[in-house]
Amino acid sequence: MTVKAGIIGATGYAGAELVRILSGHPQVQLAAVSSVSFQGKPLSAVYPAYYGLCDMVCGTQEEVVQKSDAVFAALPHGLSQPLAKECHDAGKVFIDLGADFRLERLDEYEHWYGVKAVYPDLHAEAVYGLPEFFREQIRGKKLIANPGCYTTAVPLALVPALKAGLISNDGIIADCKSGVTGAGRKMTQDTHYPELNEGMHAYKVGGHRHTPEIEQTLRRVCGEEVTVTFTPHLLPVNRGILATCYAHLTPGTTLEQLQKVYEEFYKNEFFVRVLPQGMRADIHHVRYSNFCEIELHIDPRTQMLVAVSALDNMVKGAAGQAVQNMNLSLGLPEKTGLTMFPPAF
Repeated sequence: MTVKAGIIGATGYAGAELVRILSGHPQVQLAAVSSVSFQGKPLSAVYPAYYGLCDMVCGTQEEVVQKSDAVFAALPHGLSQPLAKECHDAGKVFIDLGADFRLERLDEYEHWYGVKAVYPDLHAEAVYGLPEFFREQIRGKKLIANPGCYTTAVPLALVPALKAGLISNDGIIADCKSGVTGAGRKMTQDTHYPELNEGMHAYKVGGHRHTPEIEQTLRRVCGEEVTVTFTPHLLPVNRGILATCYAHLTPGTTLEQLQKVYEEFYKNEFFVRVLPQGMRADIHHVRYSNFCEIELHIDPRTQMLVAVSALDNMVKGAAGQAVQNMNLSLGLPEKTGLTMFPPAF
């Protein structure tokens, strides 16, 4: 089968990454792309690296919906709901890379994002697209909320231990670092080169809107309320998420036991690599790929688990995971178009 795919918001970083991945997907034809800022211009005029490879002209959102079987929306929160309704009514697959359908509790969504949930029934129908945990719910579904980078990296680092009862479900700390592409393409003072270069800082401390989403995933997997202190930091690099997660261990838990639990949990997950002791998870080792690496440690003095995960925030943390979800939705082999190796250096 050939899938006609379209991208709304194709000139943002996540949208441009979708173009790169979908253009190499053997069962996808890129049917249409849109951009509010660059409508009428070829994509290669915005990203010269695509010259001669993808010179498709940026059209309207309406054209993308009309021409596509599967629509990817790479838009800021609050803008995807009417598009999702249009695609739903037309029977098309809609994969939202924004946050409009990620939170199950609508009061949480409205509180954290300041946006009204205008289609409650549509929100109830949406499935959360983290395949390693919710694969069976995603298969065949047409409205998928694609998780972001932090909300992928932290649960992947913690779920096996939580599910096995090896860590406490409160007092968890997620100390995370992100490459600057996670802040989006629009320039801000914090992402201006002289401010960013040779520096690192925390942001939105104690109130980042990804906190309830992380807790929601952990709650769904372990069946109990989970509390997480989540603090993100901005790194002076283009790509990558490094999540260092701390949790209180159940008395008597050993590193060997943890290692075995994680290896067993992820043994059939192509995109998750549980590293052997002595190897380290590094954003350098997952760039441009859909892989997530996990390394495990125990602090024997405090009896804390230290689980570190690394992924590319533009691929497994955005566009790659969205394509993984499209494959599941349409009954394609899950790895299709996503088996590219990370560069060796």
